[in-house]
Amino acid sequence: MKLSYDQVLLVDAGGFFPESDGPEYQDVAGFLMDAMKLLGTDAAGAGERELRFGYSFLKANIERSGVPVVCANLFLKASGKPALAPYVIKTVGTTKVGIFGLMNDKVAYGPSQDSLRVEDPSTAAKRVLLEMKKKGATVTVLLSQLGKVESEDLAAAVPGIDVVIVGHANSLLMKGRMIKNTVATYGGEQGQYVGRTIVSLNAARHQTTAESEVFMLAPEVGEKADVAKLVKTFEDAFNEKMRKVAKERAVELGGKKSTESSDRFLGVGLCVRCHQDEGEQWKTTAHSVAFQTLVDNKKDATPECVTCHVVGYRQPGGFQGQADAAKLGNVQCENCHGMGTQHEAFANPQKTVTQAVCTTCHQGENDPEFNWEKKLPMIAHSNMSGETLKHRKGAMQKTGSN
Repeated sequence: MKLSYDQVLLVDAGGFFPESDGPEYQDVAGFLMDAMKLLGTDAAGAGERELRFGYSFLKANIERSGVPVVCANLFLKASGKPALAPYVIKTVGTTKVGIFGLMNDKVAYGPSQDSLRVEDPSTAAKRVLLEMKKKGATVTVLLSQLGKVESEDLAAAVPGIDVVIVGHANSLLMKGRMIKNTVATYGGEQGQYVGRTIVSLNAARHQTTAESEVFMLAPEVGEKADVAKLVKTFEDAFNEKMRKVAKERAVELGGKKSTESSDRFLGVGLCVRCHQDEGEQWKTTAHSVAFQTLVDNKKDATPECVTCHVVGYRQPGGFQGQADAAKLGNVQCENCHGMGTQHEAFANPQKTVTQAVCTTCHQGENDPEFNWEKKLPMIAHSNMSGETLKHRKGAMQKTGSN
């Protein structure tokens, strides 16, 4: 962007803290702020995710990383003061841009919610827009954590917002929308896409026209070397930390009496005693080496990755930790057909593998281009071509993996 345009801002709507709230995921939150700083993020919004570890944790990471996080309608109950900077004004070339954030006032805000107050978004927007314009801002950008409908309603009701980055929406639109005089950008979630919003200005540095487009961050986009290094270093360290957490959990569970139900996972070793042909065909698919891909990429102890690469993650009889890798690693029979102890149900001809079974894992960030109709025949038991395994090996060679 900065190679094509001379006045560029990089912003994030917010909602970037991890969904998991275990204490070890505080490391992930801090890392994400470091990455945003390295990318040169000019401002980020905030929502309830950013408060899941508490207000003090968020404030400490803002100060530590130096990433400006803005929210115009979050206040401390005790003092009535803003909990975060309401807005920032950035001078970009010859233009002063006011950037402010808004939270939803109808959701819970984590462990610090009793000490925080969230103002009505429209009231806060009107006040802050006036303040920013008094300070010389001629272009205004809203980093919204209100969701799609509420963001659009606010843009229609409150004049003076030039751009709204719509967060907390799960909405991906490849082209932005004009809502009266406000251009809205919808980039989905989980960092798979980046939006480009172009604002044309008149001589007074006010918006005349605007357009927005979203681009998928596919492999051909390339990587920024220093960011890739930061990511790899963190992920390797985090995987090792989670490995230790898993071991500690295994020890803890080992000292407790088993409460497994009668229905549980059994592992492929038992299935292939009778279903030998299906077992041999399974070995020709990438499912049979799914756990090894995590080992190769040092993700074999990262919970959000392990879930889809093993059998019955943390379920009765399922994969609990590294000690279960030999028996329950990889995507096996029971991932698609259900628990082995429910074997009699398989005799029902209506019990088939549906799209919902596959899209439990093959969806969103995990597999954004997944097409069920095309992919199912590639792993069907009648297909002995090994094409998914060949495809995996080819992809690894291209990326330089071992």
